[in-house]
Amino acid sequence: MKLSNRQRENLYGYLFIGIWIIGFLWLTLYPLIMSFIYSLNKVTITAADGIVLTPIKLQNYVDIFSKDFNFVNALTDFIGEIVLFVPIIIIMSIIIALLLNQKIRLRGVFRSIFFLPVIIASGPMITELIRQGAGTVPIFEDAEALAFVEQLPRFLANPILSLFSKMIIVLWFSGVQIVLFLAALQKVDSEIYEAASIDGASPWEMFWKITLPTLKPTILISSIYTIVFLATFSSNSVLVHIQNNMFDITTGYGYSSALAWIYFVVISILLGIVYLLFKQRKERKEKKVRRVR
Repeated sequence: MKLSNRQRENLYGYLFIGIWIIGFLWLTLYPLIMSFIYSLNKVTITAADGIVLTPIKLQNYVDIFSKDFNFVNALTDFIGEIVLFVPIIIIMSIIIALLLNQKIRLRGVFRSIFFLPVIIASGPMITELIRQGAGTVPIFEDAEALAFVEQLPRFLANPILSLFSKMIIVLWFSGVQIVLFLAALQKVDSEIYEAASIDGASPWEMFWKITLPTLKPTILISSIYTIVFLATFSSNSVLVHIQNNMFDITTGYGYSSALAWIYFVVISILLGIVYLLFKQRKERKEKKVRRVR
């Protein structure tokens, strides 16, 4: 059977996609479904019968919110850290990207330096740096500043104290975002800035009217990437709690699967909120343009 050029191209495309689909079904979708089934059961592992499932319906989820206050507190602290860390990482990434986009000597070297931590800073390395106190800035260890923060409500104090202890590490999380913002800045036509300068626009006005609107799609991508990165980071207290319960005899795989699903739902909600915020702003802008027309 002779295939046309279009059919041959479609076949090649399906072959490439098929590898990913098989991997997704086997390594992602199947474990996802099984983890949800485990969350509705008490899972016990025996030498004779292997994995034994005892249906308990939603009891694992009830126990989490009624008894497991450590998980609830860790989840609350994680949400607070996301609300605090993500804007700081995005703002610092934009500032550094703007500086690295200037025509300066050794610009490529500086770009490599800021991206280098992403390559060499693995989870165990960062954990060890935090343990040795290398992630903090001395000025944030001032007793008066710490005393003031500790007077705040718990859901505000814990994320701020965590930020103080991981300030340097948080900046290390900005490598990929800096690259994304650099790529977006380099797509802006320099003639736009020249025209704005001729019209009398100041650098501050050009940033708010030209640069920032151009970066909004990249801000959305960077925010999603940052949330996912922080949510899957090795030293995340929520992940540590889930792993500890996974190997605990009294809880096991069923209970830890329920913890993981609650964590997954919370992350999905956070990502949805970020997406809707940027999507609403885009739609408002389009409505204003239509009104002007």
